[in-house]
Amino acid sequence: MPRPTLLFDLDGTLADTALDLCETMNVILELHGRTRVPQERVRHLVGGGARLLLERGFRETGAPADQAQLDRSFNEFIDYYGKHIADHTKLWPGVRDQLDRLAERNALLGVCTNKPERLSRQLLEMLGIDRYFPVVIGGDTLPVKKPDPEHLFEAIRRLDGDAGHSVMVGDSDADIEAARNARIPSICVSFGYTRVPVAELGADVVIDHFDAFPAALATLLPGHFG
Repeated sequence: MPRPTLLFDLDGTLADTALDLCETMNVILELHGRTRVPQERVRHLVGGGARLLLERGFRETGAPADQAQLDRSFNEFIDYYGKHIADHTKLWPGVRDQLDRLAERNALLGVCTNKPERLSRQLLEMLGIDRYFPVVIGGDTLPVKKPDPEHLFEAIRRLDGDAGHSVMVGDSDADIEAARNARIPSICVSFGYTRVPVAELGADVVIDHFDAFPAALATLLPGHFG
């Protein structure tokens, strides 16, 4: 039987990255003469990548940015964020324990994120979990991003896995739709950054804590985790 393949989103799924993402957004907004977005309003802006975060931030604080301004602010964002990528970011509770369990079960593990690959690898290393993920497919690794299923298929190929024995774990519509497009089951965490209510995403299983992860896997891949 093929080894089980688990694909994880990064922001909002493995780690709580919102504070560093939103602080970077506010720094860039200030560079462009905008006001900071108040802390109580920032989390609903996260999800979909840095460019979309900036686009939402500009709309939140005045007139939408044009493409030239978005291009410039995106480059500024990447530069600043790379220097402050883990000032406040932490793994969600239970993540490391579950990664250890999956490694013990000889599972194939990959990251599928719309975050740029270089920054994704940098963050995984700083969080001390890069050793679990030999494959990282970022938003700039391929010509396509999630929810395009090729984003997931490429990770499965590089892991030498099998789509019929794979699960996608995420927190947003892009993750769950990508899994649906790839025709693989999905687990959605309820504590991430989705702008769509979790109940409306259509994930196969929803978990409120990573302690519930083994039971979710037993439901979706009973031949491996039942």
